[in-house]
Amino acid sequence: MHDEPIDPFNGDPADPAAGLHDPGDDDALDPLTDVERQDVLEDLADLEIYQALLQPIGVRGLVIECEDCREPHYFDWDLLRGNLRHLLNSGRPRVHEPAYDPDPDHYVSWDYARGYADGVHDTLTEGTDDSASE
Repeated sequence: MHDEPIDPFNGDPADPAAGLHDPGDDDALDPLTDVERQDVLEDLADLEIYQALLQPIGVRGLVIECEDCREPHYFDWDLLRGNLRHLLNSGRPRVHEPAYDPDPDHYVSWDYARGYADGVHDTLTEGTDDSASE
C-alpha cells in the first residue's frame, strides 16, 4: 500500500508536468530534530485517540488553519495520518490541496479534539478518584 498517490504519468514522455521543478530534486532537507520527531510521534498517538473517540459520533477528521494560504484545510483521519507519517519518514510536509466541498460540520480542530479527549479522560478518572478516597 502506498501512502502517496501513484503518479499516472510516471515515465510517460508526454507527462504534462515534465517541465516543472521536482521538489525531490532539491538538496536534502535537514532531518527532523529529535524534538520535532517526538512531536510528530505524539501527534500520531493523539490522532488515534481522537479518531477512536470522535469518529463514532460522526466526526470525519480534523480541520487545520493553513499558515501558507490562511484557509482551513479539512483532513480525514487516514489522510492526516498519512501526512504525519510522510513527515516522519521524509522530513518534509506533503504538498496539500483543500478537500473538495467538505462539510465543516463533520470536522473539528486539534484543540477541540484535545479538549474532548481531556473531558472524557477526566470523566472516567473522576469515578476512580472518588472511590479511592472512601
